[in-house]
Amino acid sequence: MLRALAVDDEQPSLEELLYLLNADPRVSSAEGASDATEALRRINRALQSGPGGPEAIDVVFLDIHMPGLDGLDLARLLGGFAQPPLVVFVTAHEGFAVQAFELKAVDYVLKPVRRERLAEAVRRAAQLRDTAPLIPVHEPDPDHISVELGGVTRFVAVEDITHVEAHGDYARLHTAQGSHLVRIPLSTLEERWRPRGFVRIHRRHLVALRHIGELRLDAGTVSVLVDSVELQVSRRHARQLRDLLLRRTTS
Repeated sequence: MLRALAVDDEQPSLEELLYLLNADPRVSSAEGASDATEALRRINRALQSGPGGPEAIDVVFLDIHMPGLDGLDLARLLGGFAQPPLVVFVTAHEGFAVQAFELKAVDYVLKPVRRERLAEAVRRAAQLRDTAPLIPVHEPDPDHISVELGGVTRFVAVEDITHVEAHGDYARLHTAQGSHLVRIPLSTLEERWRPRGFVRIHRRHLVALRHIGELRLDAGTVSVLVDSVELQVSRRHARQLRDLLLRRTTS
């Protein structure tokens, strides 16, 4: 069963496409987005969720002519990920088929969309998804994490992140240039980035050891200075942090 995202800035076309997709027994769910920016937000959540995650998307049915980023631009962005969703172009224009297939599109469906023609595109996507080799779920680029800034997806280098602050199911990444909110729990980032020198110092904070400038002891409380920001260290994490910092200074 495919999980689909349809992207079209024309509401009647989007509603018709969603109706046809939801009527196909091979499609378990179909969501809509009215432009590339909205689609990127949804795809970003899907990529963070992973192929088997609850917000995963298997295939994107994508219009070409849209305001801002067009469908070809969005497909190029998706091609930069390690495990992008499949792409089917759905457009009223015949002249972009070559570019579409150069971007490894599964199919190129012309409007007005016929039920039988869309069913063939769904069949191709389902076949490709079912025959794709199983790949372990990883961050698309282990050296970067994708964030959304003003409706644009950007990539922040992990080595630039000084510390991370928990916000429920979200986490705020802090760098020297600013902060970014991502929909990833702090516990997930702790596990993912432990080998990269990040350590939990508090139930709300994860810090990069390389960015700790000072360890402060004051009346039984412990804190660290991370790029001019002072963060409290909980008692349960204080001994481990001191040991890690000591090993770094003696190694």
